Amino acid sequence: MSIRILCVGDVVGRPGRSFINAHLKQIRRRMQIDVVVVNAENAAGGSGLTPTIYDKLIEAGVHLITLGDHVYRRDQIIPVLERSDRIVRPANLPPGAPGKEYAVWTLESGVRVAIITVLGRLFMRSVADCPFRTVDRVIDQLPEDVKIIVVECHAEATSEKIAMGWHLDGRVSIVFGTHTHIPTADERVLPQGTAYITDLGMTGPYDSILGRQTDRVLSTMITAVPSPFGVATDDVRLCGLIVDVDPDTARAQSVERFCAKLEDFETP
Repeated sequence: MSIRILCVGDVVGRPGRSFINAHLKQIRRRMQIDVVVVNAENAAGGSGLTPTIYDKLIEAGVHLITLGDHVYRRDQIIPVLERSDRIVRPANLPPGAPGKEYAVWTLESGVRVAIITVLGRLFMRSVADCPFRTVDRVIDQLPEDVKIIVVECHAEATSEKIAMGWHLDGRVSIVFGTHTHIPTADERVLPQGTAYITDLGMTGPYDSILGRQTDRVLSTMITAVPSPFGVATDDVRLCGLIVDVDPDTARAQSVERFCAKLEDFETP
């Protein structure tokens, strides 16, 4: 009996989180999902996360939440990061940064699933330590009974994400990339049994430029005059990856890109 894990790409603003709040439980039933991992760093107005939104995501059926380079954009999330055992900050931030380096969800069967996230360094404005050495260190700190390990690489460069997949092949169950908001078509199970994809895509409005209002972004790109990039509203989708993992070996058995649209849930 495999464990089915749904990894959900960056939730963008009200459209993304509303989709999850309204439809995630139905998706879990339809797809027989056991564990849901969600990147929520853009859930609050397109940047950051608040305690209220965190609570609603948990109520909607999310088991584990990750954050990326916008982890502290809303400072009210810091107490949640410090107390909750269901949300993680990037593990390669400087020592003393608020939040936990890993989180573990325990299923009713007793199977335990860990999540770790690290920031990339190529083309990223961050003070992050080496993601490769960091993920090695955190894996060594996990409890011995945690066999299924999911690693997120929140990075700009595709090369850095792919390198992380190969670095961890055979040592973790899943490596997925986030941050660029565009679903990639390179999902696969690597030779030693690790499921991999370069980017999950985003959960939010795809009639947009990376979730933001197209006219605003275009205007700034063409004229160089700054303008606020409001969150777009149309063609909302939930995008991610579904992986079946053998709980005995922790190897991925199958991998499937997943994309749900609002019309998938409309009643006649």
